[in-house]
Amino acid sequence: MRSSEWSYCTPRSASGLGMTVSVQANDALIVIDVQNDFCAGGALAVPDGDAVVTPINRLMAQFPVVVLTQDWHPRGHTSFASEHEGARPFDTIDVAYGAQTLWPDHCVQGTHGGEFHPDLDVERAQLIVRKGFRKAVDSYSAFVENDRQTSTGLDHWLRGLGVDRVVCCGLALDYCVRYSAEDARARGFDTAVVESACRGIDLDGSNDAARQALRTAGVQLI
Repeated sequence: MRSSEWSYCTPRSASGLGMTVSVQANDALIVIDVQNDFCAGGALAVPDGDAVVTPINRLMAQFPVVVLTQDWHPRGHTSFASEHEGARPFDTIDVAYGAQTLWPDHCVQGTHGGEFHPDLDVERAQLIVRKGFRKAVDSYSAFVENDRQTSTGLDHWLRGLGVDRVVCCGLALDYCVRYSAEDARARGFDTAVVESACRGIDLDGSNDAARQALRTAGVQLI
């Protein structure tokens, strides 16, 4: 539930494509990894990934604070299956910080695949958070890398603007959206995920697992 201090704010409604989100003055929208490699024809294409662009553009037009995240891997990143002999994409290995899913090479710095989808309204954003740029550590979350120790600094930036609710959307629901939303909630933000503006990879039921984990964490699914 929102705190009573919201009573002075005038909500707006971000609606369309079957979604209605009440937007308050101290809300921030986090748009996660809407990049070419996660969309049709990309190296790690999320099924129907392109479909998030239109609803996300509509959402961005309504929010006072908009953050984009961008996977930004160096060549030879440890999360790439190609870096591990005999490994295949979607295998899991143990690394220094725990289990790591291996992926096709994707969102490499300076490549077309790493760029935002061409139809995404990037000019609406006040901040772009690049993640996964350290070669030995992957980073799903907008708030902390997969070692669970290295902060991106996003929570401090949001607090500095007076943000106290975070709304997440983008790609992919079961990985970067999930971890970003869970970490936002763990850092004390009221947190929601707009499902109609997300798509998931869905490895072995990971979409449903993500939804359950988000509910357990206290994240609202819109």
